[in-house]
Amino acid sequence: MQHGPAVRRRKLGAELRALRAAAGLTSGEAARLVGWHQSKVSRIETGTSGVKPADVRLLLDAYGVGDPQLRELLLVLAGSDDIGGRHHWWHAYRGVLPPTYRDFISLESQASAMRTLETTVVPGLLQTSEYARAVTRAAVDGLSEDQLDALVEVRLARQDVLRTDPPLRLSAVLDEAVLRREVGGPDVMACQLRRLVEAARLPQVRLQVLPFGAGAHIGVTGSFVIFSFSSTSDLDVVVLDHLTSSLYLERKEDLEAYTEAFNTLRIHALSPEDSLDYIAGIAEGA
Repeated sequence: MQHGPAVRRRKLGAELRALRAAAGLTSGEAARLVGWHQSKVSRIETGTSGVKPADVRLLLDAYGVGDPQLRELLLVLAGSDDIGGRHHWWHAYRGVLPPTYRDFISLESQASAMRTLETTVVPGLLQTSEYARAVTRAAVDGLSEDQLDALVEVRLARQDVLRTDPPLRLSAVLDEAVLRREVGGPDVMACQLRRLVEAARLPQVRLQVLPFGAGAHIGVTGSFVIFSFSSTSDLDVVVLDHLTSSLYLERKEDLEAYTEAFNTLRIHALSPEDSLDYIAGIAEGA
């Protein structure tokens, strides 16, 4: 279990090692191509040292990697805020966002699919601005109005991943408590529930409700997110959010365990169609 930067280094290093091998190069040959010592290539591939985005570009060019999606993903993992001459949108909020949140957003922006269990609040990608404001105000003490505004802007900007081409595929299982917990007052909650109904009808969103009647379930220990990447499954990662930080699970056994847990939750949850009706029913009574 590690924090984001260490996980990103190891995953980036492993992918660069695989790309070097696919190009038919030894680490020594790769080092000579880019003018480095062989030990630098080894340290990068094992994740024992960080790597600059410019160095990643050199390696990708040396390995003949032309896939723009894969190149951008690996550059983001290297911490690049600028891809192809354009800043990532969250660069403008560096003074407000903690590093762990920026790590999460960078992964989310590059992922092809996201599976999430939420047990307490509506997923950030589906929140209304009023709901996001109420959640943020409750979760973070001592925010000025400007800081609060900025964090809500970030939450709403993240939702663009559902409108890109191709969009992020979001599969979410919501414990019924998420729908019943009144956040921001009855009017805010009623609007949020209607937003969930709208989102559930989107082709890229699969929303399921785990009703109280399902009893205790495998997700009672807390929420989690699984990010998947179309370029390579080796970069898939589980993220566990805590109040002040995020923890990343990268081992194959962890990914398999959480994937199995999510699949089990989907089986016990209402179907997407029944979930939509369930949410709509609660919204009508809100």
